[in-house]
Amino acid sequence: MTDIEERVGDALREAGGTLATAESCTGGLVGSLITDVPGASDYFDRTYATYTYDAKLDAGVPREYLDEHGAVSEPVARAMARAVRDDAGAEWALSTTGIAGPTGGTEEKPVGTVYIGVAHAGEWGSGDSFCDVVRREFDGDRVEIKGKIARAALDELEGYL
Repeated sequence: MTDIEERVGDALREAGGTLATAESCTGGLVGSLITDVPGASDYFDRTYATYTYDAKLDAGVPREYLDEHGAVSEPVARAMARAVRDDAGAEWALSTTGIAGPTGGTEEKPVGTVYIGVAHAGEWGSGDSFCDVVRREFDGDRVEIKGKIARAALDELEGYL
């Protein structure tokens, strides 16, 4: 079996699709995995590492979402994915926002919680554009959690491709 980043790259290349990412808790790891594959420039455009509230605001996340829901939330993951998709003019976008630990978790959002956004740009006028968000929880130390989140994001995208 090939690695998820190779499978996603092959699927994007075959479909002629492009990808951009907006990452918080993974700090660019999704983009790094994608660019580990030779020829990734055929389909990968950019990644935004939006680690702070200010960076999320700069990337197009509405202040109200951050105030009302916090950075680790479905609305923020959705806004991140949509914003990077549209800024890059990419067909596909991924976002990650979560708590890698070892601190920062709560009972409602324990360490290992992440929201992963997958946004797609359909043809203009088709009504086929969308953005879905999933919530997942992972165990492990900080580095393990970040790796699991990055691969889970690519796995989510692969499900659409």
